[in-house]
Amino acid sequence: MLDLSIPSLIIGGVIVVLLIAIVIWLISIYNGLVRLHQRVEESWSGITVQLKRRADLIPNLISTVQGYATHEQGLFERVTAARSKSVHAQSPAEAAAAEPELTSSLRSVFAVAEGYPQLQASGNFLQLQQELSDTEDKVQAARRFYNSSVRDFNTKIRVFPHNLFVRSLGFSERQFFEVNDPGAIAEPPRVQF
Repeated sequence: MLDLSIPSLIIGGVIVVLLIAIVIWLISIYNGLVRLHQRVEESWSGITVQLKRRADLIPNLISTVQGYATHEQGLFERVTAARSKSVHAQSPAEAAAAEPELTSSLRSVFAVAEGYPQLQASGNFLQLQQELSDTEDKVQAARRFYNSSVRDFNTKIRVFPHNLFVRSLGFSERQFFEVNDPGAIAEPPRVQF
């Protein structure tokens, strides 16, 4: 017959409770990482939505300005190429690399527009300019939200004891959306009339 003494039952009970506590702790860590990962994905989606919105405004802006400044074909081609790079960016690093070129080319479009008073008075141009400026502000806000989400996620992955086993759960650090030349995007492209 089985001789179960009180001390062996207590030790067995403690081991079972510890195992249950460890499993619950691992589940809570995993679920926390999943929530943070989803927040990063959601915030990246917010950036792509705003970048797409901006990209959708650019052809209208070009056609409006092109009607007045037909001799600026090289500039319009640069803007179109920069827009294409931005639209086709698949990662934060690619999107960040495309930002300075696009911002610079948009500033050039607005600089050209300054030479055409009829264009500056055009309601369509003014509306596009306002929408583009508003979108630039939204891109910056989405970028801040994304970077804070990435910071929280990466911190959770790096802290002890999470760093011992999160890689085996399929989690890895995410890239920040950092622009190599912050001065190039420090201010949205705006023209003061």
